[in-house]
Amino acid sequence: MLELHQKQELQQKLSPQQIQYIKLLQLNTLDLEQRIKDEMAENPLLEEGVEDAELESREEAETEQEMENELETDDPDEEEFDLDELLNNPDDLYGYKANPNRGDEDDEYRRQMRASTSLAEDLNEQLSLLNLDETEQLIADQIVGSIDEDGYLRREVESIIDDILFNQNVEVTEDDVEAVLKQVQSLDPAGIAARDLQECLLIQLRRMPDDIEGRDIAVAMLEDHYKAFTMKHFGKLKKRLDIDDRALKTAFDLIQQRLDPKPGEGTFSEETNYITPDFTVRYVDEDFVITLNGQNAPDLRISRHYRRMLEKMRAEQKKEEETSSVDKETKSFLKNKFESARWFINSINQRRHTMTLVMDAIVQLQEDFFRYGEGHLKPMILQDVADIIDMDISTVSRVVNGKYVQTEFGVYELKYFFSEGLETVDGEEVSNKEVKAILQQIVDDEDKTDPMSDQALADTLEERGFKIARRTVSKYRKQLGIPVARLRKEIVLEDEEA
Repeated sequence: MLELHQKQELQQKLSPQQIQYIKLLQLNTLDLEQRIKDEMAENPLLEEGVEDAELESREEAETEQEMENELETDDPDEEEFDLDELLNNPDDLYGYKANPNRGDEDDEYRRQMRASTSLAEDLNEQLSLLNLDETEQLIADQIVGSIDEDGYLRREVESIIDDILFNQNVEVTEDDVEAVLKQVQSLDPAGIAARDLQECLLIQLRRMPDDIEGRDIAVAMLEDHYKAFTMKHFGKLKKRLDIDDRALKTAFDLIQQRLDPKPGEGTFSEETNYITPDFTVRYVDEDFVITLNGQNAPDLRISRHYRRMLEKMRAEQKKEEETSSVDKETKSFLKNKFESARWFINSINQRRHTMTLVMDAIVQLQEDFFRYGEGHLKPMILQDVADIIDMDISTVSRVVNGKYVQTEFGVYELKYFFSEGLETVDGEEVSNKEVKAILQQIVDDEDKTDPMSDQALADTLEERGFKIARRTVSKYRKQLGIPVARLRKEIVLEDEEA
């Protein structure tokens, strides 16, 4: 039996302006630059301001004060299109300057660090020297296009064959693909287009001169005893290869120190990414100077050309002219674009205000770090910042995510400053990042012939005043990228120990 029920709920919906502000808040400096360019391309009423924009805004504001503030009209189509309301607010027109503190000295603190360079074009240039025929070139293009960012080819040969047949209507065999793949693997960097780590390392070893010490043993070890190599079963390797400690160590060192397990990492992406700090923080004359970097964001204002059109429309309305030189469709277009531009400028302003508040709160909570640098980080969570600026924790999270700050000690992601606290045996609260740094030091200094287990690491930390469970040590070790004890084992010769 069907029944009808009424239920009353209270729901909070975000306005388009709030949604726009939230989206802008999530953007870093470079993404904001592109977002502003896109908005200016879409909205003709937005334009870049000139150097005397503030002076012009004051002069126009004074002129507008002499005009009437309300428009009386009987035309229902004009009821919501109050030109005076739109035009008589210079703050909306000129309220955004990307960086009020902009100056030459900002260049000293602005850092752009190259994160990756393109290799795809370089590989294609090298392929052009191999004198491939048309079919081989199709196969090579498909292989290069399938290489992952770390330089590996993880697509199956059968999939490459299917792709060429589907996209180019050309039939090739598995032998055809394997033959071209060998030629791609002969390109630089050595190890590119390998299908797994074993193949990647072997490609690099085989391209070394035959007289490199340890090369032949390393090749034999990877070809015939790869599992024992990955497990660091030194005893088995010495027995199977009939070698002593010195020969085994030479081969291992050759692999670990001379070979690249990810030949394409940081180089294969076709896009060049940059880290541009969103803030700079300086300690000057016993005070912190916080600057929101806006060098990539132009000054914004309402277009003077369209502003004159709006003023003309207002004048015609005031004279009660029956025939206007601007049709209703144009008026509606101008009204919508004007409001969109105003919302965008206000959202940019609100973003700048919120980001500055968050950065200021972080500096307050991490004052010792910004004065003295590493080793002075305090436990801090998002809620601590939210409490200071009286905003929702989600707002703080959006500001922190993907943003960077230039300090006197280098560039740091804002997430770096947030960490949980741990209590020492003396009752002092420290950041877990400090504990991780100590854990890394302990591992670096351990006996490599007998690496410490997670429980031994926990015991050592407790001796230093940090009582931490073994499972927590294991978690921190994984976060630091430290292998388990067995895989940290190294061959140390007797003369090296002495």
